[in-house]
Amino acid sequence: MDSFNPADIVVRGGHFIGGEYVDEYGRGIDVLRPSDGVAYAAVPLGDAALVDRAVANAWHAFRTSGWGRMAPRERARILRRFADLVAADAATLGPLEALGSTRPVRDAIAWDVPFTAEGIRFYAEFADKVGGDVTATDQDHLGMTIAEPYGVIGAIAPWNFPLVMASWKIAPALAAGNAIVLKPSEMTPFSVLRLAELAVQAGVPAGIFNVVQGDGRTTGDALVRHPKVGKITFTGSTRTGAAIMAACAQTGTKPVTLELGGKSPQIVFADAPRLDDVARRIAAGITTNAGQVCVAGSRLLVERSIAEPLAERIERIFAGLKPGATWQAGTTLPPIISETQAARIDAIVGRTLDSGATLRYGGQRADAATPGAFYMPTLLSGVTREAEAVREEVFGPVLTLQTFDTEEEALELAQHPEYGLAAGVHTADLGRALRFVRGLEAGTVWVNRYGRSADFMIPTGGYKRSGIGKDLGKQAYEANLRFKSVLIDLHG
Repeated sequence: MDSFNPADIVVRGGHFIGGEYVDEYGRGIDVLRPSDGVAYAAVPLGDAALVDRAVANAWHAFRTSGWGRMAPRERARILRRFADLVAADAATLGPLEALGSTRPVRDAIAWDVPFTAEGIRFYAEFADKVGGDVTATDQDHLGMTIAEPYGVIGAIAPWNFPLVMASWKIAPALAAGNAIVLKPSEMTPFSVLRLAELAVQAGVPAGIFNVVQGDGRTTGDALVRHPKVGKITFTGSTRTGAAIMAACAQTGTKPVTLELGGKSPQIVFADAPRLDDVARRIAAGITTNAGQVCVAGSRLLVERSIAEPLAERIERIFAGLKPGATWQAGTTLPPIISETQAARIDAIVGRTLDSGATLRYGGQRADAATPGAFYMPTLLSGVTREAEAVREEVFGPVLTLQTFDTEEEALELAQHPEYGLAAGVHTADLGRALRFVRGLEAGTVWVNRYGRSADFMIPTGGYKRSGIGKDLGKQAYEANLRFKSVLIDLHG
C-alpha cells in the first residue's frame, strides 16, 4: 500500500485492561494528525485510579494465569503466534501507524510492522534458552542462580516509532514471564492497542498485556510510582528520564532501563570510500523520520579537504526530498510530530544563526501550501561547540557541519559533554576506525554505515546522560529478570 484515505481509517480508543477495552476513566485528550493538524480522535486521560486498576489486573493475571510459570517452550510458542498475527496484520497496522504518527505508510508496512513482528519472534526464543546457572562450589554444596520475572513491568513508549519502540519493551518482558502495563505517547496512542488485541488472540492471557492512555504528568507518573510495578522501562527525553529515576527512588528504588537523548556525531575522513555513498548515509541519518530519531546523526564532522564536496552532495540530496502526508505515495520527508515541536526546531535554528552560523540549506518551514508541521532539511556550517544546534538535541532534520584536520581534533569534537548515544565513523583505515571505536564515548558506534540493522542481538543504549541499560540484545531480556542465589548444603 502506497497511499490511503485517512477518512477510511477507524480507530478504537480507550484503555486496554484485562483483555478488553475500558472507556470510562478520565477526560478526553485530543489526538492530532501531524500531517495536517486535524484532530481525528481522542483518548482518555488515565488517572491514578485507572493506573491502579491496570496494575492490579496485571498483577492478578501474573499470579493466577500461570504465564510466568508456564513451560518456557509453550510461552515461546504463544509469542511466535503473536508475531505471526502482527506480520499478517500489516494492512491494518500500517495505515493505523501512519495515520497519526510521522511514519509514512510505505515505511510502516515495509519496515515497522515486519521489524515489530521479528522482534517478538527474537525474544520468544530466549524464553527456553536463557535462565539461571549452576555455580562452582566445593563438593559438599550445590550453588545456583535462579532467574525469575519481576511480576509487573511498567513501560512508557515514545511517539517517534510507536510500534517498534513499544515492541522493544513488550517482547522481552513477556518472554521473561512478566505482565506489562504500557503507556504509549498520547500523541500516537492507537497502534499499540491493536498489538494488545493481537496478543490476546495469540493466547497471551488476558491482563498480562495492558495499555493505559494518558500523559506523562498524570498517567506516566502514577505508573512509575506504583508500588506493585517491579521495574520501569522508558524511552524519551533526558529530562523525563531523570524525573523517572527520581520518582522510582522515592517510591521503592525499583530498577529502570532508560534510553534517552542523543547528539550523535558522524565523523568523515578524507579516505572514506565512495563519497556519494557517504553523503547518502549522512543525509539519511538526519532526515529519516524527519530527524525525529534518538540516534540521529546530527553533528557532521568532516576532514577539511573534503568538507565542501561532501556538503554539496548532501545539499543535493536534501533538495530531492518531498514533504507530504504520511498517507500519500511518494512522501520522503514526513511531518514533525506537532506544531509546538516544529516551532522549537525553528527557534533553535534561528538562535544558532544569530550566534554566527551560516545557513547552507533549509532553515525554514515547508511551503505554506503544505498543511501540517513540516520542516525542511537544514545544513548549518560555521558553528562552534557552544552553538545551540550543536549543543542541544533538536529532534528534527537539522545537521551542523564542523571541520577538522587531525584525528585528535576529530575525536575531541566528537565527544559531547552530556550525550553519548551513538556515533558514526567513515574511513577506509581499519586501524583508525578501531581507535575511534575505543575512544568514542558512545553506546553504539557504526563504521562505514549509520543506523541499526535487523540484528536484534546487538543491544542499543547510551553513555552519560543518554541513558542506563540496554534495549535489544540478550541484555534487554535479562533486564526483565531478577536473579535469586541459592546455596544448598548437601550434608545438612
